Amino acid sequence: MSTIQPVANGLRTDHPVPGLPFINDERLLLDNPDAIERTGRNQGEGLWGRTDRLRDGGWVAFTTETKNRDYAWAVHQHPEHGRTVLLIRDEDMSSLHHDWMYGRNGFLYRHGGYWWDGTRWYRPQQIIDRAYEGYEARAVADAVTLTAIDVLARPATSHTARVAKIADFTASDEPLPHWREHLALWAAHRTPGSRPLDQCTVDLQAPELDPAHLVDRAGLAQIAELEPDDLPHPKYGRTDLPPPQDETAEGPRWSRPVARDWAEQHRRTNGPEKLLSATTAFGTEQPQGLVDDHNRLTKIIADSLEDTEESKKNRLFTRPSSTRREEQAAHMAWWPAVAINDGTDGFIPLDAVRTTIIEAVLGGLAQDAKDLDESKDVSLGDIRKDVVRLIDWYILREPRLTPALFGEICLDARVRLGLDPKDVGDLLRRSLHLDSGLDRQTLSALLDLALPPSAQSPEGR
Repeated sequence: MSTIQPVANGLRTDHPVPGLPFINDERLLLDNPDAIERTGRNQGEGLWGRTDRLRDGGWVAFTTETKNRDYAWAVHQHPEHGRTVLLIRDEDMSSLHHDWMYGRNGFLYRHGGYWWDGTRWYRPQQIIDRAYEGYEARAVADAVTLTAIDVLARPATSHTARVAKIADFTASDEPLPHWREHLALWAAHRTPGSRPLDQCTVDLQAPELDPAHLVDRAGLAQIAELEPDDLPHPKYGRTDLPPPQDETAEGPRWSRPVARDWAEQHRRTNGPEKLLSATTAFGTEQPQGLVDDHNRLTKIIADSLEDTEESKKNRLFTRPSSTRREEQAAHMAWWPAVAINDGTDGFIPLDAVRTTIIEAVLGGLAQDAKDLDESKDVSLGDIRKDVVRLIDWYILREPRLTPALFGEICLDARVRLGLDPKDVGDLLRRSLHLDSGLDRQTLSALLDLALPPSAQSPEGR
């Protein structure tokens, strides 16, 4: 999603951003993206420019503003929906370029990341779908697109608007008052042949964006079922919070659907680790696999100590009590257990285990994919029991990476074998329920959290 905050509209834009001033952009050759790029590219230290063609037609172009180097021009030319001309901070150029070129999130952004693809409005992208290496697009309910005609139909005020000049421009943190009059001035500057005003998109209106229905930080925590203090710090963790739909003197405000999406992704990110955790002998929370290994090694060492005492072959050991012996064994077993579960420098290369799991699952799917006909009924054979056991072993030791494991399986099956993520998700559910050592309730909760959205069956979500 784009969280770039433009600071002004170009006077020749077709889609003005509400609340922003209009800047005279006559120096930009808006029909020549290469010329826009050359305005800044290699023209001096701190200056830059770039242009690229879009996959579906049209182009984007960027340049540092040479007369005011804190800012840059960003131009998006859509083959059907016309031109967007924005003034942004120079430091945001690469981020907006990425959003327009690769973000798969439209080209117009309003209300903190709500985006328009020319047809529909969608909420800010937050739910990761690893099967498609992107985010799930979630449409806004009852969305209404406001055009320039709609805004200009509102009552006028006596405010005098003006077109700003770039040389002495300084961005404001507050929206312009009486912006309707600035929009009217923009409309007056439209030249013959310009895009009709009823096709110039200005804003989005939807019930969920009603200011009375927005939630504050406490409301966000409540929706996410977290304590307010467990939310990222408002000053230092804003990038970990959802993009706000409004900024007030009391702090950011979010729409309830955006808050719910954030809460869902928060559960998907943190839920597997919490679900597959256990308490160690020392009273700390650790992955279930580490705790199991530690407990097993503790018993082996404690039994060995007991055997040593009984045989009296090693006089270095005293004859401690059973409780003391278990405590001693627990301490002796801890670091070996950690070494087994350390994916970076441990005895077992966990990254290699993950790759082995993925290739084993895909190997089993390859023949099924080869035999598929064009019928809608897809039949995939169950994952082998030994592979399911290996999946169990891995996710109990790396629970936080479970979504990445399942996502990569679904992604590779889609890209390499042409299989629908939903069919692969159904296979993972069925095979794990058949042969996993996890209890059914835990397994169902884990799959709900860890499978990509596109791999979830309606009845399994």
